Amino acid sequence: MPDRLEEIIFEVTEEPEGGYCARALGESIVTQAEDLEALKEAVRDAVICHFDEGQAPRLIRLHLVKDYLVAV
Repeated sequence: MPDRLEEIIFEVTEEPEGGYCARALGESIVTQAEDLEALKEAVRDAVICHFDEGQAPRLIRLHLVKDYLVAV
């Protein structure tokens, strides 16, 4: 049985049409929600569903990525 991960990291981006999208780094997990509070719950649920019982990481880190466009 593989070792349990200590932490899983999600890259979180704002969607152009509104809401947020979270993509796991190193795992095939993607989820969306309308606001950050709902996204936290959606990510937690997705992680629990993705891993076998007792194998889900102990911590989930959400890394919010914000793009700014600056004209020159």
